[in-house]
Order: sequence, then C-alpha cells, then structure tokens
Amino acid sequence: MAKKSKKREIIEWVILLALAGTLYITGYHTEVIGLVQRAALSTGLFKPDTEPESEINADYDFTLVNAAGKEIHFSEFKGQRVFLNFWATWCPPCVAEMPDIQSLYEKTGQKVAFVMISVDKNKFKAKEFVQNKEYDFPIYFLKSGPPSVYNARSIPTTYIISPEGKIVGERHGMAKYDSEEFRNFLLNL
Repeated sequence: MAKKSKKREIIEWVILLALAGTLYITGYHTEVIGLVQRAALSTGLFKPDTEPESEINADYDFTLVNAAGKEIHFSEFKGQRVFLNFWATWCPPCVAEMPDIQSLYEKTGQKVAFVMISVDKNKFKAKEFVQNKEYDFPIYFLKSGPPSVYNARSIPTTYIISPEGKIVGERHGMAKYDSEEFRNFLLNL
C-alpha cells in the first residue's frame, strides 16, 4: 500500500512540475498568476487610499513616447487630474489590475488623464498585449527617465496627481481602482 502511494506521489509531482514548466516556457504563467491575483482583488482587500497621503509637488519634466511613436512631454498634462501608472506585461499584479483600470478609464477617462507607462523593453509586446486585451486607455513609454519624485522601485506603482500639480495619492502594488469611493476621490480633486 505504501509503495503505491509513494509512486502516485511521484507521478503527481512530475505532472505538477511539467504543468508549471509548460506555463513558464509558453509565457502563460504571468496570465495564470494574474488571474489568481485578480480574484484576490475582487475581495476588495486591496483598495487604494482615498485620502491625500501627502501633497508633494508633481514633476512634469520628462518625456514620453505614445503607442504611435509620437513624443509627448509630460508637461502637457499640467492642470489635469492624472492617473499615472507604471506597469509591464511580465508583471502578474499589473496584469491583475488592468481590467479594473480599464473599467475606471471607461467611467472617468473624459475627466481624468490616464498615463499608463509600460516599462517593457519590447514596446511591440506591450502594444500587442493592450490590443489583445482590448484595452483602450493610452499607453506610453519613457523617452527620458522619470524624475525622482516618481520613485517606482516596484511595479505596479500608481500616482494620482491633482489639477494643482500635487501628488495626492501613491500606491505601490496592485489595487482595485474602480470603486465608487475611488472614483469620487479622483473626480473631486
């Protein structure tokens, strides 16, 4: 009896490792982990703050490139509410929060500037990811390094900038942004 269970355990581990290896080699591991994290987001435990944490001055002195290849100076967003997010296609928490950010964009995009900055080295991969997921928020890439005030040492990292040019929100890690409370915070800046 013990011999059968030991053999069965070895077979189960081989299957599990083969599955994990296949997910990793095919690149689907990010999607699978993202799905698990998206389920965690749906619990409502990962909420962004809706009270201004600090009012540090935003720095608009850097250059972006949009998905079409056009250079955009970040100063073009001065005087607007800005949802600034650093993300990548290889980042499971980024993938997990994207559907929620898309939903937030659909509800507030006329009144809020969404600046979704991909840190992917391969710009085509980022553009293809957004297109395949049918996200229509604008994506950008860094032309010059961001100012030190945006100290995104990890991704995803999101900054909320008020029309007065103050960083009123900062979140390192994933969050559920499309909530009534957060939409009200954003729109009442």
